[in-house]
Amino acid sequence: MRQTAKVVRNGHRPAAPVSWGHHGGGWIEAVVGSMFSGKTQELIRRLRLSAIARQKVQVFNSALDVRYAKDHIVSHDLSKTPSIAVSRARDILRKVAADTQVVGIDEVQFFDEEIVAVCEKLAGQGRRVIVAGLDQDFRGEPFAVTCRLMGVAEFVTKNLAICTVCGNPANRSQRLSPGKKVIDVGAADKYEARCRRCFDKRVSP
Repeated sequence: MRQTAKVVRNGHRPAAPVSWGHHGGGWIEAVVGSMFSGKTQELIRRLRLSAIARQKVQVFNSALDVRYAKDHIVSHDLSKTPSIAVSRARDILRKVAADTQVVGIDEVQFFDEEIVAVCEKLAGQGRRVIVAGLDQDFRGEPFAVTCRLMGVAEFVTKNLAICTVCGNPANRSQRLSPGKKVIDVGAADKYEARCRRCFDKRVSP
C-alpha cells in the first residue's frame, strides 16, 4: 500500500505535511521575508517539532553568518538550535547523514547558486528540506537564489515584519549604513524593516 504524507489545513491554505514516511517522497519548504520578519524563528519552530516527532534533523547555515554564534542558528529573539556552518552549498551533501530525515538551511541567500540543486537532490532522496532566507536585498531587488527556491518549493511561506517608521506591514530591509555590497551581514545595527512607502533605496550618508 502506498504511503502518503498527511496534510493539515489552515482555512483554505494547505499547511506543510506533518509526517514523513520512508516510502514517501521528499519536499522543499521555503520561509522567506525581510529582516526581522521571524524567518529563522519559524525555521527553528518547524525543526523542533520534527525533533519532538523523533525525526532525525540536521541544520546548516552559511559560514558567512557569525552574528550570534558559529555552531547555532539564532533568531533575533535569541531562540537557537545547533547547526553546522558550511562555506559552499555542495558541502551540505557531504555532511548530511544517511538517516537524516529533515534538513534545515538558514540564511539561504548567502549560498552560491548550487544550493538550489542541493535542495532538489535532498528532496529527491525523500527528505523534508526547510530553507529560510531573505527574498529581497537592501535595494529591494529579489535575491536570485531565494526566488529560484521559491519556484521549485512545494510550500512557500512569506513572513512580514513591522515597519519601524509607520508600523504598517513591512516586506523590505532598509540598510542604515552606506555601501554597495549586496551581502553585508548585520542585524539591528545595520538594518531596519520598512514597508513599501517608507523604504528608500538611497542609503543614509
